[in-house]
Amino acid sequence: MTGPKSTTTGREPARYEPPIPQPIATTPNVLLDSFSYDDDIVRKFLIATFVWGLVGMLVGLVVAVQLANPAMNVAPFLTFGRLRPLHTNAVIFAFAGNAFFTGAYYSTQRLLKTRMFSDGLSRFHFWGWQAIIVSAAITLPLGFTQAKEYAELEWPIDIAIAVVWVAFAVNFFGAIARRRERHLYVAVWSHIARIVTVASLHIFNNLSIPAGPFKSYSIYAGVQDAFMQWWYGHNAVAFFLTTPFLGMMYYFLPKAAERPVFSYKLSILHFWTIVFMYIWAGPHHLHYTALPEWASTLGMLFSVMLWMPSWGGMVNGLLTLRGAWHKVVEEPVLKFFVVAITAYGMATFEGPMLSIKSVNALAHYTDWIIAHVHTGALGWNGFLTFGMIYWLLPRLFQAPLYSKKLAEVHFWVATFGILLYVVAIYSAGVTQGLMWRAFDETGRLAYPDFVETVMKLMPMYWMRAAGGTLYIVGMLLFGYNILMTWRRRPASYEVPVIQAPRLTKEYVEGNGRVTPAPAGVWARFVAMDWHRAWERLPVTFTVLTAVAVIVASLFEVLPTFLIRSNVPTIASVKPYTPLELAGRDVYIAEGCFNCHSQMIRPFRHETERYGEYSKPGEFVYDHPFLWGSRRIGPDLAREGGRYPNLWHVRHMEDPRAITQKSIMPAYPHLLKDPLDFVGIQRRVDVMAMLGVPYGDAVNRAPEMARAQADSLAKAVEGEGGPKGLQDKQIIALVAYLQRLGRDIKAPQVARSTP
Repeated sequence: MTGPKSTTTGREPARYEPPIPQPIATTPNVLLDSFSYDDDIVRKFLIATFVWGLVGMLVGLVVAVQLANPAMNVAPFLTFGRLRPLHTNAVIFAFAGNAFFTGAYYSTQRLLKTRMFSDGLSRFHFWGWQAIIVSAAITLPLGFTQAKEYAELEWPIDIAIAVVWVAFAVNFFGAIARRRERHLYVAVWSHIARIVTVASLHIFNNLSIPAGPFKSYSIYAGVQDAFMQWWYGHNAVAFFLTTPFLGMMYYFLPKAAERPVFSYKLSILHFWTIVFMYIWAGPHHLHYTALPEWASTLGMLFSVMLWMPSWGGMVNGLLTLRGAWHKVVEEPVLKFFVVAITAYGMATFEGPMLSIKSVNALAHYTDWIIAHVHTGALGWNGFLTFGMIYWLLPRLFQAPLYSKKLAEVHFWVATFGILLYVVAIYSAGVTQGLMWRAFDETGRLAYPDFVETVMKLMPMYWMRAAGGTLYIVGMLLFGYNILMTWRRRPASYEVPVIQAPRLTKEYVEGNGRVTPAPAGVWARFVAMDWHRAWERLPVTFTVLTAVAVIVASLFEVLPTFLIRSNVPTIASVKPYTPLELAGRDVYIAEGCFNCHSQMIRPFRHETERYGEYSKPGEFVYDHPFLWGSRRIGPDLAREGGRYPNLWHVRHMEDPRAITQKSIMPAYPHLLKDPLDFVGIQRRVDVMAMLGVPYGDAVNRAPEMARAQADSLAKAVEGEGGPKGLQDKQIIALVAYLQRLGRDIKAPQVARSTP
């Protein structure tokens, strides 16, 4: 079919021609199969990629504006603390996840010369994944969260993720079993690594005991929980946002450039070093915390070593374009790919650099980390997805791309948006780190009030919002191009019939002769290059990939379980009372951990500002740990006893009534919402199952909670506060905040709030 005139040349665009199956030379004893590819499932994932990408980025823009203008926090379920995990989950698992599935379903079928194992499993995977995303979009704003970075979703959704992931794995490995191409291409290696590793990460990090329909407690506590979380968190980035997208790069970049991959040997080195070494790097997120130093040092060493193999992928990608640079000038698809690969190179250099302890000491808890993450997310994942989809559109919708010129505009608008974003937030991060550690000539903190450091960032936050807006404008142009290309599709899609030789125990050589395959594994190994042999044995290849991941994981994870016996116990550290436990759950539900850390590092500028540095034994009853990964507000590890009870009530009701320039959301609903005293018993029971010595609270948690709530409410009233708070959520939260750090006797340092 022909469409309207091209927006770039003014001439009629070329008619779409479906691919014509090439005749295959028949040879004796070669069986030809006829089949077709399932592109309908690819189209479904493509549309979902755009829709969820736009949603996730719009939520990101909202939370960016909320930091610059706290009035944008619409209580209670649209505050920053509740929307920030929705943004990260939507961008990672909805946008990037659907993008990977788009590329995987398209490339896998063609690389293996087979349809997917089951059309039913493909559709179950698609609709199941979308249902998971919808459930996340509902539960996270409602305050149902595990409070673990990139793993916030509660236990019923975690189970659903595991089921859908298994369905995808069966479909993928079933396709490999039915393949008509003996050799497994490098993109397929990446898909194998992702399926195996993500399953392991998801299962072990999310082990928990339910305490209600959407409430659970991690089986790990304190130091162990932090270790497991960042073993998961860093490798979720590695095997959800890095390795699979490299697989997509290895397929779609050569296709778009019409050039072979630069180096097969480099792809082997790149793949195996990343698979084995990436898994060790997680503890570098915990430098100078209560984690044992050997663990964070080990993470740093492997992170630094990751730099070169990561750049092996960048070099392989960019040099694939040798001799085709003139096409980059003409084709927006290649422009997107070049910037994506460049952003990957920048992020994978900066990551190892940030893992070095001296650099991390400045950058950790600041917006520098946010800038680093978004360089990868917006540049690498976003632009690679855009380039892939622009290349796929004519092939999936069987119509010419509506407008190459519009795609070009999208590229430049989004590129400028990224630059605005990262320049602003890198500046904000360095500003934060330097201001936090600054001392004046008298030896005192130069900026003792945390809010001073926050106010310095406001222009940068607005600049970040402007950059994000430009990126979203590019998304809208992208969506319009998709829509208009889709509208030019034929009345019914042509489904080409493909013919390929059936894969048997014999293989066809290039000269057309049929030669029996060498008998036995060793004979095959000797007859072919060692890695080529693995690539022809998918079970062996999968097992070797799993072994590389598991061995590296065990070296780190096993000591995690031994740490429990090595953590010095502190006699004064006691379990939270039932009311304090309920208050901690309110704190988690409101997403306060997204802004406040509870980990004072052993630096003078932190101990001067917050008090005694944190000890491993303080967190033995914390399920989950709440050390945080960012400080938009001050650290709360020593918050208890620093302010009167009424101060906390007024602060939660209206932060700006306490600190005029605070950017913290207001939580007036906590003074009205009732506290579920009956549900406290189940939560105490689960904590007791996890080894927390609750004693008599196991039998009468609600009564104990009511007694403490009545006493605390009378204290608030005695300080001139409102009456009738004894059955409200605010009382539980105040009880929790007043408990923080009280088990460790240390001088209290008065300070203002953010």
